[in-house]
Amino acid sequence: MELNLVIEILSELNTFQKSQNSNQPTLDDFRLYLNEKAYERENPRNLTEKYDLKVFDLENEIAKQVIMLGRYSKHLIKKSLENHSDLINEDFTYLFRLMDYPSLTKMQLIEKNAHEKQSGIEIIKRLVRNGLIEESPDENDKRSTRIAVTEKGKKVFQQAMQDITVVSKIMCGKLSSEEKEQLLNSLKKLNTFHHTVYTNLRNEDPEKILKMVGNG
Repeated sequence: MELNLVIEILSELNTFQKSQNSNQPTLDDFRLYLNEKAYERENPRNLTEKYDLKVFDLENEIAKQVIMLGRYSKHLIKKSLENHSDLINEDFTYLFRLMDYPSLTKMQLIEKNAHEKQSGIEIIKRLVRNGLIEESPDENDKRSTRIAVTEKGKKVFQQAMQDITVVSKIMCGKLSSEEKEQLLNSLKKLNTFHHTVYTNLRNEDPEKILKMVGNG
């Protein structure tokens, strides 16, 4: 059995070396190659066939990929913000969105981040506590409080953005410029659809929302 394993490893190594443009592939390169190959072998049909489920295989796989990308990006952003003690993942996204406006109400900022109210309020409180945003009364609606980025917040944002830009580059992996453009267009189209759902239909039954999709 050990001999068969050695033969299998050598066979994989031979295939790997033939696929490499570099003259000096490393052990890490080989490990990544094996990991990528194992991941690509995963088939979303396995579970559906095993349990006789009627599902949308292609759409399920897209959903899985989107969810996993979200988790990978969250991990990378967390690492990139380790040198910015005033920020954590969601704090940065709130600061990022608020930088586009002179001010917003708390609920406007929370909705732009597609968050539940309580989660958003906690993030805003933390940003205020760290001096990155400031509150002021809304002149047009006494029930609302407006928030804006402070000078400290702008400085922290600019510093953090340099590290986030590195993460953005990593997140795009080895995609070509053309692939990045295609992906961006698809993501914009998806986000436009989901923004409409979130804004107008967030409390509706999923079956009703599904009718908006049609036959795709």
